[in-house]
Amino acid sequence: MANNPSALKRQKQSEKRRQRNRSFKSSINTIIKKVFASQEAKNPEGAKASYEAAVSRLDRAVTKGVLHRKTASRRISRLTRQYRQAQS
Repeated sequence: MANNPSALKRQKQSEKRRQRNRSFKSSINTIIKKVFASQEAKNPEGAKASYEAAVSRLDRAVTKGVLHRKTASRRISRLTRQYRQAQS
């Protein structure tokens, strides 16, 4: 437990960041699931829209510092590969 004011402030800040990052990561996973759900439902327009939203959200996560640059790149690469395989 934090004892001095600066440690208490740090604890509050880290909790706030943790909640924000967790929410952002959860939304990324939800969008990725929507891509696969649209592909299974044979909805190419929905899959394309969801795919573009997922890539955009992953890129935004990098700029906000939620994900590392290479982590986002790897996830985009894997998602693109699966998306293209389902398209063909």
